[in-house]
Amino acid sequence: MDTMTLWHLTGWEFAALAFAALLVGFSKTAVSGANTVSLAIFAAVLPARASTGILLPVLIAGDILAVLTYRRHAHWPTLWRLFPAVAAGVVAGTLFLVWADDAIVRTSIGVILLFMAGVTMWRRRQAADADGQPDEVTSRTGRVKARSYGVLGGFTTMVANAGGPVMSMYLLSAGFRKLGFLGTSAFFFLIVNVSKLPFSAGLGLIDGRSLLLDAALVVFVVPGALIGTWAVNRINQLLFERLVIAATVVGGLQLLLS
Repeated sequence: MDTMTLWHLTGWEFAALAFAALLVGFSKTAVSGANTVSLAIFAAVLPARASTGILLPVLIAGDILAVLTYRRHAHWPTLWRLFPAVAAGVVAGTLFLVWADDAIVRTSIGVILLFMAGVTMWRRRQAADADGQPDEVTSRTGRVKARSYGVLGGFTTMVANAGGPVMSMYLLSAGFRKLGFLGTSAFFFLIVNVSKLPFSAGLGLIDGRSLLLDAALVVFVVPGALIGTWAVNRINQLLFERLVIAATVVGGLQLLLS
């Protein structure tokens, strides 16, 4: 029995999943947050809860390619201050998934994404003359913001693989430039997504059937990553930030309206 028959997929449905996998590769190496569209496609084609477990290994494949591409641009002080709060968010997200149904999950994440986009646009307007350097790690404001975004990022990435837009909003609000943004987010999501594997498996979201479909989809991540690597050098900083925010808004609206 082939993968499409196993999941009762039509040719068009598999093509949609393949496009979503390609978009994952593109988002990981060019416009972070764009993979919220992938999340919506997976949830539309597959059962909503199962789609999160199937998408996770595809995301990890994209994370590996992003780390290989931007590994020299990561800002590790930012990563270290985020991880404890993210861990708390992942645990909270796991408990939330035990009882929440698909409608509650979609509505909650959609509201969070739209709120984060609004806050970030306001902060960027207020800090139009900033020097583009990340917030000081030791500042009280920087620590509070890292904890807040970290918990939200861990929660959203666990319940719907939608942590990308939340962390994109954090990195933009912290003043990261394009390559620092991509390098830091690449390592962040590789570590976080790999750490989610046992939680997802424990919830029954990852099994032999899901991994078989993943094996067929991962090959589409590579061309998406190559397209993203080519495109990122042709996108200026202002357009980059606008695309990230726009992708976040679109993803939030999709989750609310689906």
